[in-house]
Amino acid sequence: MRILLINPPAENTLKGNNPSIIDEERGYNPPLGLLYIAGYLEKCSHHQVEVLDTQVEEMGYEGLATRIGEVKPDVVGITAMTFTLLDVLKTAKLAKNISSEIKVVLGGPHVYIYPSETISLPEIDFLVLGEGEVTFAELVDNIHAVEKLKDIAGLVFKSNGKIINTGLRDFITNLDDLPHPARHLVPYKKYSSLIARRKPITTMITSRGCPYACAFCSRPHLGKRFRAHSAEYVVAEMEECTKLGINEFLVYDDTFSVDRQRVLNICDEILTKKLDIGWDIRARVDTIDEEMLKRLKQAHCERIHYGVEAGTEKILKVLSKGITLDKAKAAFQMTKKAGISTLAYFMIGSPSETKEDILQTIKFAKDLNPDFVHITITTPFPATAIYKRGLEEGIIKNDYWQQFAQNPTPDFQPHYWEENLTQTELLELIDYAYKGFYTRPTYIIKELLKVRSFGEFKRKMKAGLKVAGNRPITTCSLPPKS
Repeated sequence: MRILLINPPAENTLKGNNPSIIDEERGYNPPLGLLYIAGYLEKCSHHQVEVLDTQVEEMGYEGLATRIGEVKPDVVGITAMTFTLLDVLKTAKLAKNISSEIKVVLGGPHVYIYPSETISLPEIDFLVLGEGEVTFAELVDNIHAVEKLKDIAGLVFKSNGKIINTGLRDFITNLDDLPHPARHLVPYKKYSSLIARRKPITTMITSRGCPYACAFCSRPHLGKRFRAHSAEYVVAEMEECTKLGINEFLVYDDTFSVDRQRVLNICDEILTKKLDIGWDIRARVDTIDEEMLKRLKQAHCERIHYGVEAGTEKILKVLSKGITLDKAKAAFQMTKKAGISTLAYFMIGSPSETKEDILQTIKFAKDLNPDFVHITITTPFPATAIYKRGLEEGIIKNDYWQQFAQNPTPDFQPHYWEENLTQTELLELIDYAYKGFYTRPTYIIKELLKVRSFGEFKRKMKAGLKVAGNRPITTCSLPPKS
């Protein structure tokens, strides 16, 4: 059986969280979810599998149609997130138009949240709920045997006009049982990032499941129990990548630093293997310490992304972030002292947040003085605590995400939390925040002093010009008027 896993074009992506400069110029990241499934199929099945990343190949729908026609797949698999749903469905329709015999399978967080709505869409044949590797393999092994499919946990499909939902599969306990992602199936040399120091780059996921309860989190399909690859597995994957010429890794775990000892073990393993690499991680400000940071630095970790989210204790509590401003200050001070670069995530426009709160967050971002900030407007995504709160309090008048899941239309616009500020005001404030941070003379001088090559200088100039000249709505240099 021929299986084609597709990362669709991003022509109709919903712009729910106002993108930052880092989003706009970040390059391309490999579709890890699809590559994990492909790796599992290569090792554990007899099927032929190909992965098509239309985004890194800069391929539109015309080129996609040609490629599907050339491959002649029996099954097309696509990861569906709510904000990519329009392109997912356009890709599914395209496959069905080429051959009605192609079976279209969707996985990802959107189908986990809205299984009935998604399977009711005419171009969709199967859904895979939760982790996809084992379920997808069992599906394609039995795709024409309906009675066998009913015994496979984690599937949703239609049979004789009825929706069959086989229930959720248990999460994979030992992640080391999974093969490495099949990076060789995509043009891995094309992947890059604005903030990376090397090319090509790749992303990694070394753990699944986040034990924290942030009110804005929109990734329920991987569960709340932290499960992790061993240090030996993680570094073996890195070593495999270095043999492909990949020496920079963006580790995309929700929180890499949950298990302190595992972090230290990974660092020790990198040093034992003498890997010449650079890597970055995502961490919480309350999970790091000086010893960990020292070991990370020794193991060539070059950057840590911290989710700070707000500059007031009030909004941190609203977001159920579970940290304090003092913890954030201490973490950034320790990280800088260790010689590791920092990126801080912030959100504006959260429940109950006022303009004064947002201005305090902007000030706090400058006080922390990270190397990069990534600021978004809080968007209540489906199944999040913020979205449920909005419905309960009447701030959100109707369940618009569920309506979109039932009837995805191109004119749909995600909503912001417009309790105290309008969308226009929020966009003005985010514009003010970016310009206020990135155009400070002290920041510009600091970054220029770090430049090690003309190529790096060009990338930073491009980023700076983007911030200065192409933010949405306004070019204000003072706080927007009340």
